[in-house]
Amino acid sequence: MISAHTGTAIGGSGTPRRTPVSVQACDPISREGAVSQLRSRPEVEIREESGVGTVALLIEDSLDEAALARLRRVVRSEGGRAVLVVGTIRENELLDVIECGVGAIVWRREATANRLVQAVTAAARGDGDLPADLLGRLISQVGSLHRGAANRPGAPSLGLAPREVDVLRLVAEGLDTGEIASKLSYSERTVKNVMHGLTTRLHLRNRAHAVAYALREGYI
Repeated sequence: MISAHTGTAIGGSGTPRRTPVSVQACDPISREGAVSQLRSRPEVEIREESGVGTVALLIEDSLDEAALARLRRVVRSEGGRAVLVVGTIRENELLDVIECGVGAIVWRREATANRLVQAVTAAARGDGDLPADLLGRLISQVGSLHRGAANRPGAPSLGLAPREVDVLRLVAEGLDTGEIASKLSYSERTVKNVMHGLTTRLHLRNRAHAVAYALREGYI
């Protein structure tokens, strides 16, 4: 997975800071099931509405245009971060989901309370959290796109700096900020600044989006 860190953020008073979460589902039974799993967890706080600072947990059986529209609305219009819990994703939908700004995906069959909290906290930090099998499919898909783009004259390049490539390669391998800093002998602030700089410069929505673009361009 792009990130597997599960630590709980600490507020200024020394108490754990709860992540606000809104749950949206294609049917009321799925929504109530997720809410009941999360309600007792001290790491999260259930909210009725999504918005800035709130992680939207969207539950779908599969993806269609209506589901993708909901994802785009939550992330782009409402300014929230999103976790997608889904039964199946077709090959042609995966990059669309990442480029919508969804950084964390959970298979419905794996959606335990612990797994949902892990994904929500990763999304709240702006990290990515993808199942290993999906990450492999993403690498394969963007690799094919890159090979196609390489054959087009004048194909644009992201122009990533070597330090940015080093950080993104470790993000793709599943390391969190602290582990990347240790591996590259950087401070955690430097790693965060590198990620912030490249996502801002390239108008990328989160770490998973940055990894997808770096893979597409053949940097990693």
